[in-house]
Amino acid sequence: MLTKIYSSPVLVRILPFAVFAALTLVQGRFGDAGQYWIYGLKTIVGAWMLWQVRAYVKEMKWRFSWEAVAAGVLVFAAWVGLDGLYPMLAEREASFNPEQTFGAGSMLGWIFISIRLLGSSLVVPPLEEVFYRSFLYRYLVKSDFLAVPFRHFEWWAFLIAGAVFGIGHYEWLPGILCAFAYQGLVIRKDRLGDAITAHAITNFLLAIWVITRQAYQFW
Repeated sequence: MLTKIYSSPVLVRILPFAVFAALTLVQGRFGDAGQYWIYGLKTIVGAWMLWQVRAYVKEMKWRFSWEAVAAGVLVFAAWVGLDGLYPMLAEREASFNPEQTFGAGSMLGWIFISIRLLGSSLVVPPLEEVFYRSFLYRYLVKSDFLAVPFRHFEWWAFLIAGAVFGIGHYEWLPGILCAFAYQGLVIRKDRLGDAITAHAITNFLLAIWVITRQAYQFW
């Protein structure tokens, strides 16, 4: 089974994201406290799957550049700054707030806050960037997506992949702008790693904002 997955360029890029997304869908179905344990589980599973496919997804390498830093900071600013300025597609569900559930300053609360910070900063970026920017965008251009260079620009694939990424988030407008920024970074740098780093910076800054400002609605 694992051999079949590893031999498929499509599966190694889709399956880790799909499993993580499936666990996200059931995250809130086991009571208020249950969502934190599911988040911890999906973070561990996601990290394990990334480790398993690392040798088969050659582009999944973190890269640092000033463009990645700039994109990460600007996307964070847009994510926070646009809040409340655009119509929502659905009602915001109960937020991820361990302090409310387990008590402010509780050890268990801080454990889950730390897991969320680490998961969103280190696990989510490579999972989503490999799926959206490496696979989906290039697959929209050509079914033999590995033959499509990262620097290739196709406006309709750019818009579709960005819209799909955006509507997958409650904050759909900054989500779309986020997708455009990261995809543009991939095209500019002709590699995926800078987008992974930018995504990690955005999520880390957002986590710090949530924790320090008690802005748990973003989680």
